[in-house]
Amino acid sequence: MDFDYWGKPVPGFGDPSARLVVIGLAPAAHGGNRTGRVFTGDSSARFLVKHLYDAGFASKPTSETRDDGLIYTDCYISAVVRCVPPDNKPTRAEIENCETFFVQEIMLLKNCKVILVLGKVAFDSVLQLARRYYGSKGSFQFRHGRKFKFATNFPTVFASYHPSPRNTNTGKLTSKMFARVLSNIRSELIKSVTYINN
Repeated sequence: MDFDYWGKPVPGFGDPSARLVVIGLAPAAHGGNRTGRVFTGDSSARFLVKHLYDAGFASKPTSETRDDGLIYTDCYISAVVRCVPPDNKPTRAEIENCETFFVQEIMLLKNCKVILVLGKVAFDSVLQLARRYYGSKGSFQFRHGRKFKFATNFPTVFASYHPSPRNTNTGKLTSKMFARVLSNIRSELIKSVTYINN
């Protein structure tokens, strides 16, 4: 009650030349929807940003307000849906309404080498993009910690459970599990630089 809520579509945030793009589900009712910045001001943000900081992608381990000075390096964060969905479960219509903006944003991130999808909805949306615009074929099943190559000219995709309280408080997603995913992403980015230089 003490906050003046943003209450509008929440844009992506981060380094526009990033090689790592993190895709979430949607703004949280009292996180991004309140603060106006994706993954800011709630428990999911605290989990995610602390680990991004530990992995060298964030300038500080917390993300509480739009003006807290947080800077992402080589990392950009966005979401499939831009407004907070009812009951935190976006409908197919909401996903489709936001799809144009989602696709345009991904296409503008020209240096993207790795996409980290947080949860199955993000996974399915990124796979749909790869199928529609990059000719991806075959069957791909979401699984935490797995690495995917949807199409030849498409970024490598890493999958993780979403860092929601439902997952982190129950142990479905632990700090150790998420840190391992980010470590594998770091290795992938190093490998991509080595490949280009050779």
